[in-house]
Amino acid sequence: MRTDRLTGIPSISGLPPVEEFTPAEEAALRPYVTNLDGPVFALVNLPEVVKGALFARYSRSSKSLRRLILDEFMDDLPSTACPQQAGHRHAEALYDKVFAHYGDDSVAQLGGVHMACEGVSNILTKVLERGRLMSYLEQSTRYVPYSDKVDGHWKYHTPAELNEDIRRRYREVLDNAFATYERWLNPMQAYYQKRHPRPKETSLSSYRRAIRAKALDALRGLLPAATRSNLGIFGTGQAYEMLLLRMRASTASETRSFADMMLRELRKVIPSFMTRVDQSDRGLVWSDYLTKCKKDTETLACELLHGEAAEASPEVTLTDFDPDGELRVLAAALYSSSSLSDAQLLSCAKQMSAAKRACALAAYVGNRKNRRHRPGRAFERTRYRFDVLSDYGAFRDLQRHRMLTIEWQPLSPSHGFIVTDAINEAGAIDDWRRVMHESADLYNALLSQGYREAAPYVVSMAYRIRFYMDMNAREAMHVIELRTSPQGHPSYRRVCQQMHRLIAEQAGHRAIAAAMVFANHEPVDLERLEAEKAAEARATLSGLSRDDCRRTQGL
Repeated sequence: MRTDRLTGIPSISGLPPVEEFTPAEEAALRPYVTNLDGPVFALVNLPEVVKGALFARYSRSSKSLRRLILDEFMDDLPSTACPQQAGHRHAEALYDKVFAHYGDDSVAQLGGVHMACEGVSNILTKVLERGRLMSYLEQSTRYVPYSDKVDGHWKYHTPAELNEDIRRRYREVLDNAFATYERWLNPMQAYYQKRHPRPKETSLSSYRRAIRAKALDALRGLLPAATRSNLGIFGTGQAYEMLLLRMRASTASETRSFADMMLRELRKVIPSFMTRVDQSDRGLVWSDYLTKCKKDTETLACELLHGEAAEASPEVTLTDFDPDGELRVLAAALYSSSSLSDAQLLSCAKQMSAAKRACALAAYVGNRKNRRHRPGRAFERTRYRFDVLSDYGAFRDLQRHRMLTIEWQPLSPSHGFIVTDAINEAGAIDDWRRVMHESADLYNALLSQGYREAAPYVVSMAYRIRFYMDMNAREAMHVIELRTSPQGHPSYRRVCQQMHRLIAEQAGHRAIAAAMVFANHEPVDLERLEAEKAAEARATLSGLSRDDCRRTQGL
């Protein structure tokens, strides 16, 4: 049985395998990472621009972050690491005094860390990406195919708490899902090549990347939520503290294991910011509070909702909005240019003619040249709450929008799975249904044996999950315009297109919807083609070689 290099215990601990390095590689890496043998580590002694570039490349590569440093960034780094800042000990002592004696939590917002979490399941990525005040880059399923193995094993997490019998079945079902995914990768590319022949003006490399992305998008529903991913995180000390408190409140073994590893690495970089996490009268009692609230709510929900069956619902439902939302936005738009009270401005807005209201709102929105030109905070004056029932793959992308309120239900097979026309037309429908049914059967077996926390890991990403997104009109503009762009995945494009229509038609906020001029409702054949062509053109203009161009595209 394999052992984990970090702990020395058998790999059933659930920790992902860690890449090994030569002595020369270890010497080169040591100045820049907090450890060489764990799946969690922080970056140190690197310029901010290098850390940002590393994480950007990380999301489109199958390589570990350490391997990326060695293969693609080492030549651009100084030969020796930058020395630690002078006065480090004095600064730490001063922080301890301010934080411990005066309780100024805001100080913890001013120190940040870039951290890599490698080999984490897609279940855990949603936990890690929950915080609003952090930044994330996650390995993409549309750029990185999951068709290769590591040490002879597919890339998925096996919960440490499973007994040997259920573990054997777990691996059999997930191995079959990955093997099916791998077997259909080339046929799906051939199907899309036949359906979408290469335009003469399109380079072969751009076309191939777009075809591969399309095939990966189509097949990702076969992958289970246990599929492992690499995640780059940047956050302040305060944000990491809150993240660790939530993670330590979890009963899932993977979540708790990674919380312990993250705490250890963070204490190598920002030790003073992490003092409260495991103190009995601070962090521990806080995590216990979170655990108890969750348990008590689940128990009460079970009692109160017993016998209630889930009713059929549309993919997207607008469940809450303010009928006077546009009037409130207009009043807020005029606020900083007047001396009137909020209430008086709203009264004036109600008395204006429709033409005057439209003129005033148009002036506030202005002539937007691209989707990054967004109007000001007046658009935060009204909100929309959407109840969404989409496949888990689309949820993964939409969940990463943090400047809104989002909550989701546990992943399960109870809402059924999606099947695209392409899967049927390519001849993969029987294999697709087999993987879905095996996933559901295993989920139910895990529940019946008491493995409630482990059961969602086996659910395929094609299964639907219910979640809500509550956001103001300004954030709605950002989400809708970004996620309906032509290069987006069809699943989340469809969700956000429906959001846009509901704002205009159900809420009646047609002026707000009209301001979202970059919401795209056009059908797209090869979502990534134009983006790949543009990226290749930029690389050519910047003087990159063909090999460099391919490298920047993740190939």
